[in-house]
Formats: sequence, C-alpha cells, structure tokens
Amino acid sequence: MFSSLRTQWTNRLHWSCEQAMATSWKGIWLAGLILTAALPASAQKETYDPRSMAPYVPTPMKVVHRMLKLGEVKSGDMVYDLGSGDGRIVITAVQEYGAKAVGVELDSDLAERANARIRELNISDRASVMHAHLMEVDLSTASVVTLYLLSSSNMQLRPKLVEDLKAGSRVISHDFQIMGWTPVKTETVEADTRQHTIFVYEVGKQ
Repeated sequence: MFSSLRTQWTNRLHWSCEQAMATSWKGIWLAGLILTAALPASAQKETYDPRSMAPYVPTPMKVVHRMLKLGEVKSGDMVYDLGSGDGRIVITAVQEYGAKAVGVELDSDLAERANARIRELNISDRASVMHAHLMEVDLSTASVVTLYLLSSSNMQLRPKLVEDLKAGSRVISHDFQIMGWTPVKTETVEADTRQHTIFVYEVGKQ
C-alpha cells in the first residue's frame, strides 16, 4: 500500500513539475518549490526561504546598462536594487554612472559575496548590499529603484513604492510590469538569446 501511494505521489509530482516548467523560468522556480515541499522540514529550511519574492536569475550585463541608461542614473542618485543577487547593478551604478547604490538581498550568501566584491573594488564608501527582506527596507532615500521580480511581487511592492518614494523617483523593472502603472519609457533588448523588456516608471506620473 505504501509503495502504491509513493508511486502515485511521485507521478503527481513529476506531472506538476512538467506543467510548471512549461512556462519559462517562472515555472522552473515553481517546480523548485514543489520539489522542496516534498523534502523534510529541516531540509526545506536550508533549501528555500518562503519569504522569497522571486528566484535568483542574474540580469545580463547588456540589460543592466540599458536599465541604468534608460533610468538616467547619474552622479547624485541613490540607487536601490531590490533583490540584488551578486550585486552587479549596484556595482555598475557606482563604477560607471557615478551614483551611490544599495542592494537588498534575502540570500545571505549572495549578499556576502556581493559585499566581498565591493570591498575588493574599494567602493564600500558608495556601495553596499544589505541582507534583508525588500519589504522591510526604508526606501525614502532612493531616487532610483531597480527590480527583477515577478508581476505578483511587483504588486505587493507597489504600495510601499508609493509610500516611500518621492515624486520624480524612477522605478526600473526588468521584464515584469507594475500592473496599474503606466511606464514613461519601454525598451526591448536582445541579450543571451532572448528578448528582455525594460519598463521605466516615474513616481507622480505612474
């Protein structure tokens, strides 16, 4: 009986993963969640943080540059990258656009790796990555916010953006729109064999 139940569960799990994977990398992330749910509680804790609002998928450097250029990032700007991963947007904003930048990253290993790279580059006076949840960070000093989240995560974040950001602040989203807002700029970029879409919003004009 146990063997039969295990077979049924395995078949259902495989079917769920196949269905999820059919819808691009969002599906791959969902498949990971399904597989994680089948693990013991102790292993789940090490594998997946339930507070995560998006999978870690690095933004191609070509797209990083277009995001910062479209957002007109410059000296005097304070850039917050929400879900900053390896810190590439933070570092690029500082080194090549003259801004100050803060990353917010839930994964402690990624945050430490990014900060180690920032120390190597000797830009710690202008760049840092916080190990924190993006919904718990004060964004009131930001003039630019960059995102690579899911549409549902952008919807959760939207009220915080309205509350924290000053009029004229720019919000730059990679691939996923902020539903209910109208972008002031949209551009499609070819990178890593696929099309990427960049949406730029301005607080007060959204």
